Amino acid sequence: MKYTVVGAGAMGLRYGILLQENAHVEVDYVEPTAASLKRIREQGNQVWKSRDHQNRHLLPVKIYSPEEYNGDPDVWIFFMKQMQLEDALTRLAPKFKEHQTALGAMNGMGHIEKLQKYFADERIIGGTAMIATILNDYGDVDFMGAEGAGSSAYANLTEQDSAVLDDVLVDFKAAHLNPTKSNNFMGTLLTKVFFNAVENSIATMFQSRMGELMAYDNFLEGIARPLINEAYDAAEAAGYQLLETREEMVQQVDYVSNVANPLHFPSMYQDFVKGRPTEVDYINGWIVELAKKNGLKATNHELVTNFVHLAEAMRKYRKPVDQTHDKV
Repeated sequence: MKYTVVGAGAMGLRYGILLQENAHVEVDYVEPTAASLKRIREQGNQVWKSRDHQNRHLLPVKIYSPEEYNGDPDVWIFFMKQMQLEDALTRLAPKFKEHQTALGAMNGMGHIEKLQKYFADERIIGGTAMIATILNDYGDVDFMGAEGAGSSAYANLTEQDSAVLDDVLVDFKAAHLNPTKSNNFMGTLLTKVFFNAVENSIATMFQSRMGELMAYDNFLEGIARPLINEAYDAAEAAGYQLLETREEMVQQVDYVSNVANPLHFPSMYQDFVKGRPTEVDYINGWIVELAKKNGLKATNHELVTNFVHLAEAMRKYRKPVDQTHDKV
């Protein structure tokens, strides 16, 4: 299988590099962000790769702007920010072909509807990645955790098995992405959305590592559980069944915070401290809208959404400090 990764950010580079280095498959990169593309080209069409801030070295990549790209991948892997995807798809539209598949494993919700404008439902795979990665700067990615750390899950939009997804899973397993397959499309996507609605948003508001949230001994019961319950209420009202129970989701927050990635600053925090807009509207805000559509209120998520936007507004008065390279 040949892959084209759209978006040379933290996760786009992580997936692409793992597929190149471990699965030994052909990978192209399309970078719609001009400043990022310029930096990678200035580095000799290479990107810096580190693991846990160590062993920083350059790796070659085949990278193009959307307008330049004329490759013919079997699978497009989209790792854009939700608010950037539509422009990238518009620029790439002439390049898409009927036999190609789109795989979106982005944070938040909203990308699937955008992909459906360009790809048939049977050619869309949704996914989630519980894989900690930091983009230090354009063309400079830091893998967090040991080799093989993290996991990912994928489902066809049709919720039917397919040869393409089976082939993707073979390559992703070889790449050490630890993939699993599901036939519950929305359940697969919402697992990550609901997790991020707790960890990413709260860590961003308080500019903290995931593990530091647990310094408040009532974090799980006083903050995580109410947010999870509201999200599950909205999903169940909409007829969606998640892959985990509510209790298992609380336990996942506990495990990731205390064991898996306690030192990690989530992607929303990384956007926040670099002065970029966050994706809170596509995470907590999306849950608020889902609840409204089904006759419910998600007041906790609405408050969190507004608090994150307030924190964004406060950057006008005091610039947040990027702590991603601080030693613990």
